[in-house]
Order: sequence, then C-alpha cells, then structure tokens
Amino acid sequence: MNKNNRYYLKKKPKNNRETDKAVELFINELGLHDFRMDLIRTALTHPSFTFENPSYMLEHNQRLEFLGDAVLDFIVGEYLYLTYPQKPEGELTKMRAAVVNESTLARQAKEIELGQVLYLGKGEQHSGGRNRPSILGDALEAVIGAIYLQYGFEEVRKFILDMLVPEIKKLDEGNYGDFKTMLQERAQKEDSDINYKILNETGPDHDKVFTAGVYIKGEVKGKGTGKTKKEAEQYAARVALQNWEETK
Repeated sequence: MNKNNRYYLKKKPKNNRETDKAVELFINELGLHDFRMDLIRTALTHPSFTFENPSYMLEHNQRLEFLGDAVLDFIVGEYLYLTYPQKPEGELTKMRAAVVNESTLARQAKEIELGQVLYLGKGEQHSGGRNRPSILGDALEAVIGAIYLQYGFEEVRKFILDMLVPEIKKLDEGNYGDFKTMLQERAQKEDSDINYKILNETGPDHDKVFTAGVYIKGEVKGKGTGKTKKEAEQYAARVALQNWEETK
C-alpha cells in the first residue's frame, strides 16, 4: 500500500448503492486490480447490513476477519522474529501486541478511508459507524483475509508490512508495552496532570471490550480500546503520545 498515493473519496457515498461504485475506485487506488467483487464486498459488509437486508443474501465480514486476524498475527510475528534476532520471545510478544491492536488497525483504516466504503446498516451509519474503531479494525482484518484468499501469501505480506513496518519502527526499544509510563514521564516534564476514564464497555461478561480516554489538563487527548481496562488505557496513552508529537 503506497501511503504517498492514498485513496480519498472526493464525495462521501450517501447510501450503499453509491458505496458499490466507491469500492471499485478504492481497490484500484490500493493497487488491488481485478479483485473479485463478491469477495471484497464480503470483506466490507458489516453484520448490521446483512441483518437489515436479508433479501440480499450477503455474507458479512466476520469469517474473513477471523482469517485476516490469523494472517496478520503470523506475518507480523514472522517479521519481528527475522528482524530482531537478538530479542527474546517476551519482548517480541510485547512488540506485536503494541502494533497489532484495534487502535492501530483503526488508525490505518482511517488512513485509507476504509470507513467510507463499508456496507453498514442504517442504524450504524447514523450512529457514526464509519468512524468506530472496532468496526474499522475488524474490516481491515477482513480485507487482509480477502487479499490472502485472492492474491496469496506474498501479496498480503507486502500489504501488511507496507502498512505496519513504519509503526514497528516508531516503537522505542524497551517501551513498547508501557505507553502509560511514557506519557506520565512526558507530562511530568510539562507539569501536566493525567487522568484515565473508562468511557464505554460492550459485549458479554466473558468477552468485554473497554474504551478508555486519557485526560490531560481536563481535556481528552486520546482514546483506546482493549479486552481489559488496563489494555484500553495503554492504547489511549499511545494515541495521546502520538497526538502530542504531531502538535509539536
């Protein structure tokens, strides 16, 4: 994926019929030519759309997301193993977790405006589903699964590494799992107070997803999601650090 030639919609689609046309432009701009439309359409179909439109008989993207998640974990794991031969298993695991997470995937999905080509139910569209991190992260994994099925391992490997190697290189050695400490140290230098708040939690008790916000001087500076409150706070801290750097 060439981020110097990112795809941007000149006009956001008003409905799913317009999304159909936008998808063709989207996959061409990403260099994924001759993509099977039924496959990419499945990758971009949120369960809310299939629920509201049963007569379309479309498959939603959760199965492809499952496949893409496995492919993503393997390729990033392989890259870390081969690139950092001196690092032990524990450090490699922390690095992978710092890169392969909902916050990072959602941010990458926003970079290519993936949300604008999703097939969503009306309720999800009206409630901001095109920008929801969980939806974007899942959709990107589904697209990865679709690329793997159509183009094979080498093509999906290139797609993933083009996207995530810059993220890996941003990680400071030894700090990839503790963004809260890094943010705290940064804030102390500028005499700023930091507070964390759980903004939302969804899912059943055995599979909760938490959204945390980090507040600096009373203003929210980053949001993150995770399977635990601590994990969500870590990702929120990471976003706040990135936003802090961008404003300097």
